[in-house]
Amino acid sequence: MLLYDSVLFDLDGTLLDTLQDLAESTNYALVSSGFPARSLEEIRAFVGNGVARLIHLAVPDGTSEFCEERCLALFRHYYLDHMSCKTEPYPGIRELLTALQQSGCRIGVVSNKFDGAVKGLCRQYFGDILSVAVGEQAGIRKKPAPDLVECCLQCLDADPGRAVYVGDSDVDIQTAKNAGLPCISVSWGFRSRDFLIEHGASVVIPSPLELQKLLVY
Repeated sequence: MLLYDSVLFDLDGTLLDTLQDLAESTNYALVSSGFPARSLEEIRAFVGNGVARLIHLAVPDGTSEFCEERCLALFRHYYLDHMSCKTEPYPGIRELLTALQQSGCRIGVVSNKFDGAVKGLCRQYFGDILSVAVGEQAGIRKKPAPDLVECCLQCLDADPGRAVYVGDSDVDIQTAKNAGLPCISVSWGFRSRDFLIEHGASVVIPSPLELQKLLVY
């Protein structure tokens, strides 16, 4: 049996460990622009609000808008060619998604990463399980606005009253709240359990297996 009819997942830090590829792509863009590289932990702290925000935080203070846009363009070009070099699903994720699929659950992905990368990564790693994945698009507000969640629910033909949102960050907690959905936070991604609780998480799950036990019973 299913606790919810539909489950919407964040991507980075929730389904996929993308940090190494994000870091290497960011540092490629920074160094190519004449800026100093950033540490892995700095980039971990910068992710969550889309790649434009990632680059804005990564470039030195006082960087001109023109140079920042050029750095962002370098990042996008490089990342599209290298986004799956070191990226992998977290252990147990495919088993979790397969169990949800076999139970008749609607499954979607909602991410602030640009839409082409979201669809490409989901197709590569979960193409036989996921049918709907939405990312940053022109004319649709990013998370924590509810727009991408609402778009995903419509594509899934899902009842919002029977849906839940799963993510690893404070942005995801606020997104679920703004969309009127319950939120399940996960602590295996880019933010710690303590951080999530400090930012309003009411349910924090430590592993995909435990999440599977919660959602499919």
